[in-house]
Amino acid sequence: MCNILILGGTTEASALASALAKRGVRATLSYAGRVANPKPQPVPTRIGGFGGVQGLDRYLRAHAVTHLIDATHPFAARMSANAIAAGRAAGVPTIALTRPAWAPVAGDNWRLVADIEAAVAALTGPAQRVMLALGRMHVAAFAAQSQHQYLLRFVDAPTTAPMLPHHTLVIDRGPFGVEDDVRLLQHHAIQTIVCKNAGGIGAQAKLVAARRLGLPVILIDRPALPPRDEVHGVDAVFRWLNHDADRGV
Repeated sequence: MCNILILGGTTEASALASALAKRGVRATLSYAGRVANPKPQPVPTRIGGFGGVQGLDRYLRAHAVTHLIDATHPFAARMSANAIAAGRAAGVPTIALTRPAWAPVAGDNWRLVADIEAAVAALTGPAQRVMLALGRMHVAAFAAQSQHQYLLRFVDAPTTAPMLPHHTLVIDRGPFGVEDDVRLLQHHAIQTIVCKNAGGIGAQAKLVAARRLGLPVILIDRPALPPRDEVHGVDAVFRWLNHDADRGV
């Protein structure tokens, strides 16, 4: 019988948890704890880290986990690397449920950069109105370019004010529609968007809105990860699980 641990925090993780619950498959969904009020789930949940590779290895063994599914954000590089290593150490079959990266289409004006530091450097120049579509973790780095007026959109209200001298904060939870993002960008007279290449459809509205408005986007590339097995949909996860069952795993 399966006992699945899902490393979550994404819409894909929630969709997988719902699908597993409907099929009566035993599963636990683990959150990193960065969102104060995570969406209720139809499977048991846990919140917080594991304590690195060794801690996750111990958890997998102690809870007799049969399958580990990494459905974290594509930029959760440390957690994904830990999942690969811990799954291997514990002998637990592991796969990543992730989103295909975005690719530019006609009308896009993207500047691709390697990381947060490169995105900060790309904003050197005269003051402008910039939307930071990055969540709250990396906002402080942009204080190095304090000349800009920043628009921030967070899921939860922060406990301390963002370390930017000029900013507007919007509290809202996605997924967001294209028309809504067009109105948001126009209302705040945004001139540039900075975001990560998260991929998928749940977060792409801002890119479509930027294309429609002719706005440039500074797009941060995904971090490098060790080789791993990846799938891009819930159905593909079930095919992987069934394949393991056919092999007697």
